[in-house]
Amino acid sequence: MEWFKELLFGLSVGHSILLIAIVVFTGILLGKIKIAGISLGVTWVLFVGIVLSHFGMRMEHHALHFLKEFGLILFVYSVGLQVGPGFFSSFKKGGVTLNMLAAGVVVLGVATTCILHFATGLPVTTMVGILSGAVTNTPGLGAAQQAYFDATGAEDPSIALGYAVAYPLGVLGIILAILTIRFLFRISLQKESASANQAEEKMTNATHASVRIKNPALFGKEIAEVALLIDRKFVISRILHANESLEIGNPRTHLEADDKVFIVAASQDMNAIIAFIGEEIGMDRSEWEKLDARLVSRRIVVTKEGINGKTLGQLNLRKNFGVNITRVNRSGVDLVARAGLPLQIGDRLTVVGVEVDVANVEKVLGNSLRRLREPNLVPIFLGIALGILLGSIPFVFPGIPQPVKLGLAGGPLIVAILISRFGHRYKLVTYTTMSANLMLREIGISLFLACVGLGAGEGFVETVVHGGGFTWIGYGFLITFLPLMLIGFIGRAVYRMNYFTLSGLLAGSMTDPPALAYSNSVAGNDIPSVSYATVYPLTMFLRVLTAQGLILILV
Repeated sequence: MEWFKELLFGLSVGHSILLIAIVVFTGILLGKIKIAGISLGVTWVLFVGIVLSHFGMRMEHHALHFLKEFGLILFVYSVGLQVGPGFFSSFKKGGVTLNMLAAGVVVLGVATTCILHFATGLPVTTMVGILSGAVTNTPGLGAAQQAYFDATGAEDPSIALGYAVAYPLGVLGIILAILTIRFLFRISLQKESASANQAEEKMTNATHASVRIKNPALFGKEIAEVALLIDRKFVISRILHANESLEIGNPRTHLEADDKVFIVAASQDMNAIIAFIGEEIGMDRSEWEKLDARLVSRRIVVTKEGINGKTLGQLNLRKNFGVNITRVNRSGVDLVARAGLPLQIGDRLTVVGVEVDVANVEKVLGNSLRRLREPNLVPIFLGIALGILLGSIPFVFPGIPQPVKLGLAGGPLIVAILISRFGHRYKLVTYTTMSANLMLREIGISLFLACVGLGAGEGFVETVVHGGGFTWIGYGFLITFLPLMLIGFIGRAVYRMNYFTLSGLLAGSMTDPPALAYSNSVAGNDIPSVSYATVYPLTMFLRVLTAQGLILILV
């Protein structure tokens, strides 16, 4: 049985692979356990690694370090590819306020960490680990560990220990903060839901009407010409001609006598538009929807390389084929189908029109799912290479003794965001399927957490029991709870933010999926998800950079 002992406790390649496999599959299985609907998910991999390491099952140091860093790179690069398409658009309109508040949560968390560091005398490495666990941000943990290694040439296990100790209560603290704000402001979920619906109606301020064309001055004219004749904004979405043929309205569509049109316009403009065009008829929306049965709605995937980088306006799909593009989905994120939106390989366009026209659009865009199944490895490894180069560049700032590097976490993250957003301009196909992206991400985070746990387990019990680990839990709770409460109070009292939007903002500022799941279950709608998605890219970026910054400045 000596061979079996060597396999479990030796330093061979087989031992390393077996150990990683045991840690990952056990952690994943435990992550499926939920208590009160809450699960720690993949973070169980970290705790399993700590337990096995405590009982003497450890890896060879260099192999452990390599796998940990490689897993981190895969994880942050996959995250960057997903959030990149919506990263810059998240700062538009209402997203500015949401991102400012989310950045406030990040800054306050860092400030709380610094205060506790100077007040308690705990090493900054420990406090940054506690910070990363308290805000449930694993990339921040990796960035801190890598920054410390770059600065000193050694590893500090207290970073991972602080993370492991603070993480569980970090998840609960976020949900507790969301609940506390609800009770402090005596928020009624029913009233919040009604208020959200009213705000949406007020924002759109649009109504619709069915009108028969009666003005002789409009007979034979295109919709674009009619729009110039009346100083009002309106959209003619459907036209039922006298011969009962149905057509989607576009600027080149001609209007004829007795055509029935479905108009969408601002409430205050509708009467003037009806008076100019003709007469309102008693044909409600449900009748138009029955007619729409003649139309088809199909999701078409961009797979032709010639389309990569072209805008919707350049393709003229509506003008050439008489179809409407209602949505563009990229990497799981819905984007506004505006004329200036550049398309990328893998974009999924929702196209509405008659069968033959939709089929013609399909030929233009490609829609070859077989082509998408072919892996595009060039942008992945090219991006990782560029990310490592960027992360290795030293930046010198006055007052900071050590040159600042973005590191193996920050560099690939930034490059992934940029390459997924602007790669099409250089004819670079950056598309990966959602399943492929999730696979890379889960493999990366599992490898990273397994290695972190195996590296930190040796002194974990001693640290928690005799080294003040229980006080670390309290410090972590303060870092979690205080910033969320302050920003939550500002969001509700100053900005009068809807509770569902606010809860999604708070969950997103901590990049915490369990808190988002809780918020969605309470809201019963997708409002928390919208605000979560709006602040997630910037928050993830700031968490990585601030974790590194604390190490480089205070070590």
